[in-house]
Amino acid sequence: MLKIDEDKQDGLVVLQLEGRLDTATAADLDFAAEPYVDEPTRLVVDLGKVAYVSSAGLRVFLMMAKKLQKSEGKLVLCGMSPSVREVFDIAGFSRMLQIEDDQAAARAALG
Repeated sequence: MLKIDEDKQDGLVVLQLEGRLDTATAADLDFAAEPYVDEPTRLVVDLGKVAYVSSAGLRVFLMMAKKLQKSEGKLVLCGMSPSVREVFDIAGFSRMLQIEDDQAAARAALG
């Protein structure tokens, strides 16, 4: 199960995820992000309460980043546990996506 809380403030959107991001829940994140990725949105995704990310979850982040790049928006991920960060590192996604330690750093990175 994946819980997604949305918070809009200061011209940016924060999606706070909690649970597992896998084949069963990746579509939930895709659906939650859909209103924002085709606009020039500054989007933070906080993974501080995410226990697991599968390749299906990684794919959603890649698609989000590509769509936001086209619309002149920006995606920053933050709050990853060491085990989740390792998944991003092994898959090479740490080089493709901007990752910050926490929401404060992610907000600062978005200006």
